[in-house]
Amino acid sequence: MASALDDDEILNDDYYSLLNVRREATQDELKAAYRRLCMLYHPDKHRDPELKVQAEQLFNLVHEAYEVLSDPQTRAIYDIYGKRGLDVDGWEVVERKRTPAEIREEYERLQKEREERRLQQRTNPKGTISVGIDATDLFDRYEEDYEDTAGGGVPHVEINKMHISQSIEAPLTTKDTAVLSGSLSTHNGNGGGTINLALRRVTSAKGWGEVEIGAGDTHGPLFGMKIFRNLTTQCHFVTAQCGLQFSSRGVRPGVTTVLARHLDKNTMGYLQWRWGIQSSMNTSIVRDTKSSHFTFAMQLGIPHTFLMMSYQYKFQDDDQTKIKGSVKSGFFGTVVEYGAERKISRHSVLGATVSVGVPQGVSLKIKLNRASQTYFFPIHLTDQLLPSAVFYATVGPLVFYLAIQQLIIRPYVRAQKEQDLEKQQESSASNIARKKQEAESAVLLMQESVRRIIEAEESRMGLIILNAWYGKFVTDNSRKHERAKVIDVTVPLQCLVKDSKLILTEATKSGLPGFYDPCVGEEKSLKVLYQFRGVMHQVLSGDTEPLRIPKQSHRIDADT
Repeated sequence: MASALDDDEILNDDYYSLLNVRREATQDELKAAYRRLCMLYHPDKHRDPELKVQAEQLFNLVHEAYEVLSDPQTRAIYDIYGKRGLDVDGWEVVERKRTPAEIREEYERLQKEREERRLQQRTNPKGTISVGIDATDLFDRYEEDYEDTAGGGVPHVEINKMHISQSIEAPLTTKDTAVLSGSLSTHNGNGGGTINLALRRVTSAKGWGEVEIGAGDTHGPLFGMKIFRNLTTQCHFVTAQCGLQFSSRGVRPGVTTVLARHLDKNTMGYLQWRWGIQSSMNTSIVRDTKSSHFTFAMQLGIPHTFLMMSYQYKFQDDDQTKIKGSVKSGFFGTVVEYGAERKISRHSVLGATVSVGVPQGVSLKIKLNRASQTYFFPIHLTDQLLPSAVFYATVGPLVFYLAIQQLIIRPYVRAQKEQDLEKQQESSASNIARKKQEAESAVLLMQESVRRIIEAEESRMGLIILNAWYGKFVTDNSRKHERAKVIDVTVPLQCLVKDSKLILTEATKSGLPGFYDPCVGEEKSLKVLYQFRGVMHQVLSGDTEPLRIPKQSHRIDADT
């Protein structure tokens, strides 16, 4: 079963880790783990009043974990949605003995009811700001024209066009949504704006329909309709859009249809037909995989007829780096573009593209996506193919990005991570204090059991845990300024030894009896120094990695 446990869930109680069982554990494995912990924590086994109270608290926690995991329904809920899924109102009326799929469906129904209550509070704002810059004076200017002009030695860079658009969604019912959008554009001192209102209704799980009305000072009133429909698994979907544009020249109709089809698992084929002011027929093939994105398109139309091919390579890194290139050729000429984009923060992606074309010249396009907002800056450098413009358009953004990355982005991201980590640690401080107290109590309750285990293991030269630490270790010389944050877990690990073996599952070790999280939100490991058959062994294991002790590979050579 897939797990949906997150950091908050781990900070509470990871039941699998507490019982030290696999996520696929059988009922027999659960029962064996439960009985063993019951023998350790049962209040009747402790005479000291303080220890008795502590044992009762831990015994109840173990009992709670076993009750959840031993019941197929509650275990399925916990596996899919974590402990918070058990707290959703409505489970008490759900029929017992349901499958995980049925439980997931019921959970989604309950969630949907909660979403409907918050429906009026949700919007989905989207916006675009585009600023066109004319920088041709940087590379293509006549010096003699400026010799007698004041300030003529400084190249002239100007903003010659701008476009701003914004849209918001207003859910009316679970099936109806209103979308309000508007835009403003200006080019060389002339401009205008439009405003549109669309009403969208979901007709079924396979499709929706939309009616749109709009008005503007450049094109006049607009009325349109759009239909989307999922077809078969082979023919993915079809859309049909028609509109009427009213102007002083009369009514201008337009129709657009798009048919999409799966060619294979990663490849889609599209066929588009447009009739109206700019009639055309477009065929395209798009292949999208984990590591690449390829597009081939061909269009026949008036006035635009072209062939286009593009390729994008996706690096498998944390910054989601992509490099791309494309070539487009038609009646307008030929354009070659190449560029890259990279994630610079949690919600921001920065990209730069160099466009080299005949007769368009050389342009640099900078794009910043910040959440649902897009900022676009097309910079026109020259009207001709000048090598200097191509060089600076390519190298300039790269040098600028590296400088900004070192001086601004990395310090900002590092500070943001530290701030988020500090907030996370503050919000979980009380919970961690509770877990620390539980761990200390568990260690006290383990003392007698550990003494007996060590005596049994010594008698047969078995497994003895000499030292064990859990938490954040600093081994990188570049991070010596950071402080290690570890706790001693020697006693809890020795208590888990059975028949000269120690087996830890792939769950986080912070949930094991006697453990707690000493550094919330940071990477943790478990370091163990142990003795087996009189020989020293040592191992360093990741927090969620399974671990089996003893192993020959853990042996410390006598010469070292």
